Amino acid sequence: MRLFLLLGSINMALSIALGAFGAHGLKDKVAEKMIANWNTGAHYHMIHALGMLVVGILLSKVQSSGMLTASGWLMLVGVVLFSGSLYVMAVTGVTKLGAITPIGGLAFIVAWVLVAVAVYKQFS
Repeated sequence: MRLFLLLGSINMALSIALGAFGAHGLKDKVAEKMIANWNTGAHYHMIHALGMLVVGILLSKVQSSGMLTASGWLMLVGVVLFSGSLYVMAVTGVTKLGAITPIGGLAFIVAWVLVAVAVYKQFS
C-alpha cells in the first residue's frame, strides 16, 4: 500500500514537472506534432500516477490483493513505456519509438481491468 502511495505521489510530481517542461522548455524547439506527443505522454502519466494512488488507497482497505498489486505495477510499466516513449520521441524525433507506445497502452488497459475485477471481488 505505502509503495503505491509513494510511487503515485512521485509520479504526480514528475508528470507536472514534465508537462511544464513540455509547455515551456520545448516550445519553439521541436515540431508542434512532437509537442502534442509530449502532452499526450504527460496527460497519461498524470492519470496513471493518480491510478497508483487509487491502488494504494484500495490496498489499505482490503486484506491483500495480488490483482491490485499487479495493477499498480502495470500502471508504472505503462508510464515508462507509453509516456516514456512519447517523451523520448518528442525530444529525439525518432518516431520508431512509437512501436513501444501501444505496449504501454496495453499495460494501462490491463491494469484498469485488474482494478475492476479486484474491486468487484473484494466488495461484492
